[in-house]
Amino acid sequence: MKKNVFVFSRLAPEHLERLRAQFNVTVLDPKLGDVDAQYAAALPTAHGMIGVGRPLGAKQLAQAGQLEVISSVSVGYDNYDLAYLNERGIPLTNTPDVLTETTADLGFALIMGTARRVAELDAWTKAGQWKRTVDTPQFGVDVHGKKLGILGLGRIGAAIARRGRFGFNMEVLYHGNSRKPELEQELGARFCDFDGLLSEADFVVVVVPLSDATRKLIGKRELELMKPSAILINIARGQVIDEAALVEALQEKRILAAGLDVYEKEPLGESPLYALPNALTLPHIGSATHETRRAMAECALDNFETALRGERPKNLVNPQVWKG
Repeated sequence: MKKNVFVFSRLAPEHLERLRAQFNVTVLDPKLGDVDAQYAAALPTAHGMIGVGRPLGAKQLAQAGQLEVISSVSVGYDNYDLAYLNERGIPLTNTPDVLTETTADLGFALIMGTARRVAELDAWTKAGQWKRTVDTPQFGVDVHGKKLGILGLGRIGAAIARRGRFGFNMEVLYHGNSRKPELEQELGARFCDFDGLLSEADFVVVVVPLSDATRKLIGKRELELMKPSAILINIARGQVIDEAALVEALQEKRILAAGLDVYEKEPLGESPLYALPNALTLPHIGSATHETRRAMAECALDNFETALRGERPKNLVNPQVWKG
């Protein structure tokens, strides 16, 4: 007998076909109306759930009595109540590795874009402001040879550090929960305490996971530690930065610029960030390439199918609950 699965965000047609060949598939479709009603109808018989972007915890999953696995088409899992899933013994899988290089590309694009004021000067040019040879009002700052500070030297942080060290001859500084001797040797990276990194780096790149310890990790005090010439890049989670404090620091030019792909609330509606020429704002596109999103979906499907066969999936977020 085929198991029942609930797809709670968009998947490509070929990936839905792959699922339908093995399972009874219900797909959440906001165009069909009440999303809560669709959840209520699908969850009591669902053996598996796959998707991304919706909070899932006790309130949403109370009726999912047959649930065997949730496969998230993402690396981050802060949308999921992990304590509740652990209590229920429900495995959660994610998709690490496949988006590392793409997200690092985007992080470095924000470094380049803020340093050389790419979006700002593109708009300036298209507005007909280029009347003569550019002068100091249009100057940016160099990237090569500068100090690159990484908060969170995990997979993505290390990939950004490699781009800076080997592509731009940057000195790599990092801070995290533990030292990384292998990366220190590979990159010539230097471990710093938190305040020391903020005060010394020319570019501060935030790549930490969201947790109680990292929520509003960067606030007014931390921004005041940074150099007036420093640039802040956030490709982690929006809640890691106190957005109001950042807006104030940018308005008062206490730091040079910020490059942001994530925000406290998403999608970002009206925001004072939009009025700031020294804020480069992207719509959470860290993994948004055709190749990477396809690879993420396929990784999530591999995890999902493996778990529903009763075999241990490769990418378990909470391996302690696996009973296979």
